[in-house]
Amino acid sequence: MRRFFIFLMIVAGTAPFVHAQQKKSRIVFEQRVHNFGTIKEDGGKVSHSFSFTNQGGQPLVINKVEASCGCTTPSWTRKPVEPGESGFVRATFDPRRRPGHFNKSVVVRSNAINGTVLLRIQGRVTPRQRPLKGRYPRKMGALRLKSHHLSFASIKHTQEKHDSLGIVNVSDKPLRVSFDRVPEHITLFTHPQVIDPGKEAYLHGRYDPSRVNDWGFRMDRVRLKVDGENVPHNYLVVSAKIMEDFSDLSPRERNNAPRVKFETTSHDFGQVEKGGRVAHVFQFKNAGKRPLKIRKIRATCGCTTVRPEMKVIPAGESSSFKAILNVGSRKGHLQKSIYFISNDPENSNLRLSLKARVK
Repeated sequence: MRRFFIFLMIVAGTAPFVHAQQKKSRIVFEQRVHNFGTIKEDGGKVSHSFSFTNQGGQPLVINKVEASCGCTTPSWTRKPVEPGESGFVRATFDPRRRPGHFNKSVVVRSNAINGTVLLRIQGRVTPRQRPLKGRYPRKMGALRLKSHHLSFASIKHTQEKHDSLGIVNVSDKPLRVSFDRVPEHITLFTHPQVIDPGKEAYLHGRYDPSRVNDWGFRMDRVRLKVDGENVPHNYLVVSAKIMEDFSDLSPRERNNAPRVKFETTSHDFGQVEKGGRVAHVFQFKNAGKRPLKIRKIRATCGCTTVRPEMKVIPAGESSSFKAILNVGSRKGHLQKSIYFISNDPENSNLRLSLKARVK
């Protein structure tokens, strides 16, 4: 009997709460996710209306609708929606400059008992077909190239690497492409070698770092010829960052390898005079068990020069090199980088920096 009275008290206590809930508005959407499928970047804006019903007992008012990004614009039913009636929340997506997949959210806030509802629009945007000039911006006579720079990025000194870039013949006659002043570590050719009018082709390159005695970033300039003749702006830049290959080292060899340790890897000259020169000596030590070999010391621009004291540092010994900053006519804050390239497998390409403030 006692349990029966407790049950009646619980029912009597919850009844007003349930009744209050039923009197509030409740927003119920037919769907919360819409997939546009595949749309075109230049096909214009697309919209979808999410329909909802007020399944509560009071008028429903949407207070605010927020999209996750500026590419999506929402609109919605502004007047109160009476119980049993319907309304909408419309999401409009602009695909311009947004190729690829998209997944955007729209947050609906209202006076309903379920006051915050998340909607979502999805799809994929196919990129617009840019005009020929946009796809091949670099002009060389009757040819256009995607770029005047063929970059092989990072490449191990034991590795041969291949890459290519697009090229198109914009003339009304077939053109034969050849190259001049090509160093022996670079091979260049087009496929096909003779490019028909209006046709697209590829400029292929092969880079063999074992045939050049250099380390770190290297840039070569070659000439492109059309039917054996030079054309305007015909320099093609070929670059690579040549790094030593330590992948075959055993754990014991790594443990016994050279180790470069600098006292400091940066120096601030403070305030300097315009047109002057300032110098700093970087001190370092070979903390490893094998001789440390300096492969190269490279500055980021001509304003910084370095002078190594010696190229091979025995284990346990110290050395230094001088970095000279030519301030010239520069103004404001200066920050220049120096790359110390060595046979230390843990720090084979170490970055040092010089800073200054020009009066």
